[in-house]
Amino acid sequence: MTVLYSHRSEDPEANLAESQEFLSSMEDKKTTGFTDFEGKTSFGMSVFNLGNAIMGSGILGLSYAMANTGVVLFLVLLTVVAVLSSYSIHLLLKSSGIVGIRAYEQLGQRAFGTPGKMAAGIAITLQNIGAMSSYLYIVKYEFPLVIQAFLGVDNPSSEWYLNGNYLVIMVSISVILPLALMKQLGYLGYTSGFSLTCMVFFLISVCTVIHTDSIDLHVLQHTYTSTNQWEMGTGMCNERSSIFFQTAYTIPILAFAFVCHPEVLPIYTELKNPTKQRMQHVSNISIVVMYTMYFLAALFGYLTFYGEVESELLHTYSRLDPYDTLILCVRLAVLTAVTLTVPIVLFPVRRAIQQLFFPNKTFYWPRHIVIAVTLLTLINMLVIFAPNILGIFGIIGATSAPCLIFIFPAVFYIRIVPEEEEPMRSTPKILVSDVS
Repeated sequence: MTVLYSHRSEDPEANLAESQEFLSSMEDKKTTGFTDFEGKTSFGMSVFNLGNAIMGSGILGLSYAMANTGVVLFLVLLTVVAVLSSYSIHLLLKSSGIVGIRAYEQLGQRAFGTPGKMAAGIAITLQNIGAMSSYLYIVKYEFPLVIQAFLGVDNPSSEWYLNGNYLVIMVSISVILPLALMKQLGYLGYTSGFSLTCMVFFLISVCTVIHTDSIDLHVLQHTYTSTNQWEMGTGMCNERSSIFFQTAYTIPILAFAFVCHPEVLPIYTELKNPTKQRMQHVSNISIVVMYTMYFLAALFGYLTFYGEVESELLHTYSRLDPYDTLILCVRLAVLTAVTLTVPIVLFPVRRAIQQLFFPNKTFYWPRHIVIAVTLLTLINMLVIFAPNILGIFGIIGATSAPCLIFIFPAVFYIRIVPEEEEPMRSTPKILVSDVS
């Protein structure tokens, strides 16, 4: 059997016993487990997959976050979260290299036993279910508007195919489920590339729509002045809002926007010619590209509407001409992008469930299908009854997202990397302790 867990620490003698124990237990298996795929995904496809995992509905809430904090403070917070996200991926890759593990839940088990495995699995499940719910929430509310505009329907309430709940179910069955049934994550590289292309179009449109004639800037300016809540050109709240409160609320939105850590190790597993350095390059490129897109989308979305921007940017554009061609294309691009992102995010949830309940089972198609169908059914039910997308951003961003980005990678690193290689008083572990 081909063993993929060949990336060990720089001091193999210090960890020889532990590594041999792990590898021998793997070699005792007569069949290949579902985490033991041979790496066949190219570097570029891996960048697409990870970038698509990062990019999602979070980009639609960043203009609202910038409106709450101002441009300068938003840029500082965005930079800090992006840097910490990249560094925590470095910690995950180094920890996985020490023990030859490429599954987030298994790292938790190696660090803290069953409680660590359960904590990681639950955090991944909550985070990704929240993310998928936010994506389908966009489908629920934006897809009917697109169809209504294209068909020119004046009374949408009378047509069943303009009901958002029906459309979510139809999209889940016809598009998301077939992609979610793929055996390996690497197969979704092409759809990820197309999804990112759609988001690039969305970004270009956001950057240019401010210069079009479809926005009555005089009316908007009067609105801003009359509310006396915002000053144009500064983006700073007046005395009616606490900067501290707004900043504290912005951080979860940013954390939600950069969560990709559950997908890092699965993508690493399927990467062709995998090394820690190669996977770190994949992560860094993806984060830098998303960082740039996030800032530009937030900036131009904010400069278009200032304090009137809503928690979901597309809702704000609903104030413009609903039949404007550019706005329709933007909506359609975002719908396509978030729909194609759902299968990427579903893979780590299914893997977490298998690690928690079927840890020693090999790949089995019926179980693979049942988990996917069950997850999509649950998510559709959440979307139908979800109050709004901002609640999803806030709750997930304040709970599971910080655990997956900041806390778990740090504590796993401290527990897994032996003191012979890096003592507790070494600079890396001191920095990790401060971060966690």
